[in-house]
Amino acid sequence: MQYYIGIDLGTSSVKSLLMEEGGRAVDTAQEGYDIIKQEQQYAEQDIDLLCDAALGTIRTLMEKHPETRDYIKGVGYSGQMHGLVMTGKNGKPQRNAIIWADQRSQREIQNIYSVIPKEEYNQTSLNSLSTGFLISSLMWVKEHEPDVYSKISKVMLPKDYLRYRMCGELGTDMSDASSTVIFDTKNRQWAWDFIDRLGLERELFVPCHESYEIAGEVSAECEALTGLKAGTKIVYGGGDSLMQAVGNGIISPGTLSANIGTASQLACSVGTPLYDIEYRTNTFCHVREDRWMLMGANLSGGVALKWLMKNILDMHSFDDMTALAEKAPAGSRGLLFLPYLSGERTPYNDPDAKGIYHGLTLSHTKAELIRSTMEGIIFGLKNSLEIFQDMGVEFQRILASGGGARGRLFRQIQADMFGKEIYTSLIQEQACVGAAITAAVGTGGYASYEEACSRIVRLSSDVVTPDVENQKIYEERYQIYKELYPRNKDLF
Repeated sequence: MQYYIGIDLGTSSVKSLLMEEGGRAVDTAQEGYDIIKQEQQYAEQDIDLLCDAALGTIRTLMEKHPETRDYIKGVGYSGQMHGLVMTGKNGKPQRNAIIWADQRSQREIQNIYSVIPKEEYNQTSLNSLSTGFLISSLMWVKEHEPDVYSKISKVMLPKDYLRYRMCGELGTDMSDASSTVIFDTKNRQWAWDFIDRLGLERELFVPCHESYEIAGEVSAECEALTGLKAGTKIVYGGGDSLMQAVGNGIISPGTLSANIGTASQLACSVGTPLYDIEYRTNTFCHVREDRWMLMGANLSGGVALKWLMKNILDMHSFDDMTALAEKAPAGSRGLLFLPYLSGERTPYNDPDAKGIYHGLTLSHTKAELIRSTMEGIIFGLKNSLEIFQDMGVEFQRILASGGGARGRLFRQIQADMFGKEIYTSLIQEQACVGAAITAAVGTGGYASYEEACSRIVRLSSDVVTPDVENQKIYEERYQIYKELYPRNKDLF
């Protein structure tokens, strides 16, 4: 029996999964950590702390399952996207990582566009610049922390630094590299001309490879820290949205993924580098040469419910919250939630956007607060669905994933708002499984992603269908929801 390990280096925790070659999850291990917010707009993490946590999860798996050690054929990665890790000549981080949720670099974005016209920039990257993206954050460091900038030897994304710690080889993959938005997404290479024009050194940027390619081998140092056998093959892996898609079997066009994690995304695989001409969505490289991922990204997903639970309602369980929300009717008796607690990306790309509860009255209870928050998160995804449909994206099914797939109420709201049946995968940790599948493809366990996904990924028979009456309610409420941002933009 061969085994594979998939590591998902997330924003709030890292999970590692030990998977049999047939797809059965043997075991998982998880460790949590926090975001460092020295100022309101800042979002940083101690990348070595994250990596130590990741190595700890692998060690836990190896201690619990020592019999698998000699039969682990490959290791793959899924990682939080966009963030900036800067290492010096000694290979050590020069400061905390600036992660995707950071919002400090608005002025740097305008400075970039003053050097490279916005339309020219976006046509190459297929994305508009946002705060929290590697290039925006790097330009902020160059401007505001010149002493740090002068000591940078390489820049990379969070999971790339973890892989470097495990095998000693520098590099990144196309999916994560394209999410830096200093990338020629059509041609799958760094946007070298832009790098030159922005006054950046080409040597800062690590080599790019496809997700399934072999990056190196587990080092002796990593073996001592984790129990993984030195020489075990390591592949490059990819961004978490892409790995989540792989874990849901989304390699070819035809299926939309509606993912609700810390943030939320609507995504699909496309066979050409399709992009929205208004750049309200993102287009990133997918996990192999002839695929790209079209994605609408909302910065507040499950984090909005967590905020409501911890900061407002003083509750202790998402299950308890859902049970209360089920007592409220569709539409939450007129209460609407705009989920822009961390700014927003799709469709407005505005770091200054704020959250709103609209229509609040003395008659509203916890139940309506919770349900309207859930509904607001899905309305955000519906924004992306409308854009996809206007672009002519065709699909046969919508697959719910992440925390939004676990509770039936969340899935019912999706079915009612989207007007489509909602499917789920039997795979629980899709990003970890996607990373493990990528390791399997890269090390020859499977001939292709299609073969691996057809063997490993299974859909649940529990399909949620739309409620016609709820559809009518949500369509009416959605028209009001769409007015909340434009009517309040100047106030934000």
